Amino acid sequence: MSTAVSGLPVGRGLLYLTIAGFAWGTAGAAASLVYRTSDLGAVTLSFWRCAAGLVLLLAARLLRPRARSAAVPLPLRSRALRAGVTGVGLAVFQTAYFAAVDATGLAVATVVTLGAGPVLIALGARLTMGERLGGGGVTAVAGALAGLGVLVAGGGGATVSPWGVLLALVSAAGYSAMTLFTRWWGRDGGADAAGTSIGAFAVTSLCLLPFALTQGLLPHTADLGRTLWLVAYIAAVPTALAYALYFAGAAVVRSATVSVIMLLEPVAAAVLAVALLGERLTPATLTGTLLMLASVTGLALAETRTRQTAAPDHGLTTV
Repeated sequence: MSTAVSGLPVGRGLLYLTIAGFAWGTAGAAASLVYRTSDLGAVTLSFWRCAAGLVLLLAARLLRPRARSAAVPLPLRSRALRAGVTGVGLAVFQTAYFAAVDATGLAVATVVTLGAGPVLIALGARLTMGERLGGGGVTAVAGALAGLGVLVAGGGGATVSPWGVLLALVSAAGYSAMTLFTRWWGRDGGADAAGTSIGAFAVTSLCLLPFALTQGLLPHTADLGRTLWLVAYIAAVPTALAYALYFAGAAVVRSATVSVIMLLEPVAAAVLAVALLGERLTPATLTGTLLMLASVTGLALAETRTRQTAAPDHGLTTV
């Protein structure tokens, strides 16, 4: 299998993205349990998620032995620019999504945000980097979006708020920008997954802190221990671990492929909702899940075949 300029094999990048997608899907279930046991607001939870994730990543970086690298370190100005752009994109993505959920409900906010993401990313990647999906890729994206629609619509009726839809589109734009910039920087081998995650979380935490202070920074709950464990889990697994894997994989995998693989998040959320939160497994949930899994698998196989046929002297080619 060919290796991208950044040094990470594309097959491993696909694996990283798959793990990240499933890990992100557990955050919703954990957040639901936090809301049941405390009065912690969505923005405040997002702040603690990023701030605690930042601490964990910094600790891991300090404890990890430094590997020798022949790569030339990026100038401080470039690193600051990347951290700023990625962090603002992450803050917009998370905050606008939580606001959309509040305005129009979980179902509509999810289908608009995650449905618009692959479309915006595919268009952006085509215009800025010349990446093409091809016939099989278009079919996979269409199948994934159809599966997402069935999965969310199967949850029952939902009211649509134009303001909520607009917020969901803003969230999708933030996610798309974050993905496209990560891929763009990864083309020249300048991507550092750990450094990108740390910088992004630092910027996002600063962006969210004023809103978290307004909403209330500390939870009021009769079960503080359980709330703290849930917040710690959200910070460790679907945040510190998942975003580090996401930034590493997104640097070497085509942007549109990334966006479709990350649709595994609602699949994982649907499975956990049935297994842990007592929600009923409906035919629509099962159909949507199978459609999305089939689409993600097909697109991942197509990505691997594309990389295997790439010229060895060009670790990164567009298709």
